[in-house]
Amino acid sequence: HYTLFKEIVKKTGQVCIQIRDVQGVDDNPFDFETVKKNIEDRLKTIIDLENYPIHDLSSSKIQKLIKKCKDDLDQFSCSTIPNFILPKSIEIMNFELEKKIDKVFMSKKSINPYLNSKDDPSLSSNHPKRTFMERDNGYLNSDLFDKSSEMKFLYEQDELLKFVSACLGISPIYRWADPLACHAYNVMRPEGILPWHFDSCEFTLSIMIQKPDEGGIFEYCPFIREPGNENFDEVKKVLEGDRTKVRQLKLEPGDLQIFKGRFTMHRVTKVKGNKPRYLCIPAYVLDPWRVNTPEHSKSIYGKVLPIHLERNKERVDGLAD
Repeated sequence: HYTLFKEIVKKTGQVCIQIRDVQGVDDNPFDFETVKKNIEDRLKTIIDLENYPIHDLSSSKIQKLIKKCKDDLDQFSCSTIPNFILPKSIEIMNFELEKKIDKVFMSKKSINPYLNSKDDPSLSSNHPKRTFMERDNGYLNSDLFDKSSEMKFLYEQDELLKFVSACLGISPIYRWADPLACHAYNVMRPEGILPWHFDSCEFTLSIMIQKPDEGGIFEYCPFIREPGNENFDEVKKVLEGDRTKVRQLKLEPGDLQIFKGRFTMHRVTKVKGNKPRYLCIPAYVLDPWRVNTPEHSKSIYGKVLPIHLERNKERVDGLAD
């Protein structure tokens, strides 16, 4: 089985293991209804299922929410659901991050909007790929999460994936195969900043865990690029200070943001005060096989795994990372 799993991971980036209850066998510990109830019981301690019943996508309440989210995403590439995560769960997420805060990889370097630090002298001096900005933030990588992690559990639930897919109006979408970045915690300490950039994955969720005293405001330019069209001229305008297309979003702890980050340039303004900004960013993709490039992984997450080298292929959407 292990060999089979390895082979399918190479092809699809993930493995689905189905547990079947064999009729007439009394010692099977995996009773379907019990397992299902255990998952649902834990899910309702994390998400406000009373107001956001994502486990029942046919309900009128959730259908109304899906329509609103899809309208927002189609128009602005971004939609926010307030108080989606329950306060107690936010406390748990905050605790599981802070107990491993010494393992957070902090990156302080100059990068361009494509999260690349290498210069290309063949381009004009004012080309966006040659515009480098200071970056100072970090991640608790996904591979460092405990097996019982609150965030890890939430990310692995099909209820969340199917809900996000419905909000986007896109199916299928997949959990990200990148073992470092798929559901990482983001940390911005006082004076930290995240400059204008595009995401490597198509769709990102943001869950605010802890707000800073001041600053740390999310800014974004909806749909500034699209597959096959980098739109460098418009990107350049924003980098030079044009705020015509810039929108702002102020998240509160427990809010859920759904975001098309690969096509929308965005940044987080400087964090001020004494309190760091904590965010969780579970991600979804259109290609279950794809992961970060080796350079991206090394720069942002501090290391490169064999999977990053094995899957370092040109992107089918023709866009730079």
